[in-house]
Amino acid sequence: MTEPHSLSAEALTLAYGDRTIVPGMDLQIPPGRITAVVGANGCGKSTLLRALARLISPRAGQVVLDGKALHAQPSKEIARTLGLLPQSPIAPEGIVVADLVGRGRHPHQKLLSRFTAHDYAVVAQSLAATGVADLADRPVDELSGGQRQRVWIAMALAQETDILLLDEPTTFLDVAHQVEVLDLLTDLNRERGTTIVMVLHDMNMAARYADHIFAMRDGELVAGGPPHGVMTSSLIRDVFSLDAVVIADPVSGSPIVLPRGRHHVLPATESLPTDPPHTAPAPIQTGISDVIHR
Repeated sequence: MTEPHSLSAEALTLAYGDRTIVPGMDLQIPPGRITAVVGANGCGKSTLLRALARLISPRAGQVVLDGKALHAQPSKEIARTLGLLPQSPIAPEGIVVADLVGRGRHPHQKLLSRFTAHDYAVVAQSLAATGVADLADRPVDELSGGQRQRVWIAMALAQETDILLLDEPTTFLDVAHQVEVLDLLTDLNRERGTTIVMVLHDMNMAARYADHIFAMRDGELVAGGPPHGVMTSSLIRDVFSLDAVVIADPVSGSPIVLPRGRHHVLPATESLPTDPPHTAPAPIQTGISDVIHR
């Protein structure tokens, strides 16, 4: 099992030049759980994730890891605790799959040290877990978008961190591989206790796989809590400007968002289902609120 860690934002303000993206956010990531961040395009989800990974310096406020300001901690120490899969990673030209995944082991190695048997084992397990072991000797730039995405996830797994941040981990993947990847992350969380934070565009995938959801609009948090407390018709309208009905997933029981399109009308003899029972959206928490070895 992984060690418990706290990760939070305190009065966090993020900006690009003169444009403020996130104005003074307080956020507490639930440790040992799966958290999804949802919201419309351009609302600041990816910017927030980059700040939590120390890729962006705050204009004001701070990100706090285990009670210490993130920017005050040594980079290699952070890399052994916190891993990031960015939205559009770029692989070095000509690198093969196994070598790229092996780069996830660098935070665990000393200067000029060689790969150990454990390093090789972790790389092999990460390749197998993401279904790309047969691509180990292939150049990354020859792969399809979906294959590349699974290779990047394998690299994140090989880092063996206790906290894993993923920006759109299902990008380029067909539905079957989306489910495989999200199942893999769920296994990782359940078996190792890894804290997972992922930005997702698919609200239904977020509701099915996340224990906790943060909904953002225009750089601000508008709700946070369990899926049944957050994914309501009124919140979907408020965050996405979308008229939708929310029903219960017949398989998982999680909320399903069904948009009410202009051309999707039920026959007069039928009526629309109502939202499942839920509590009011939970208030946003403040304060303290790679990887698999199978």
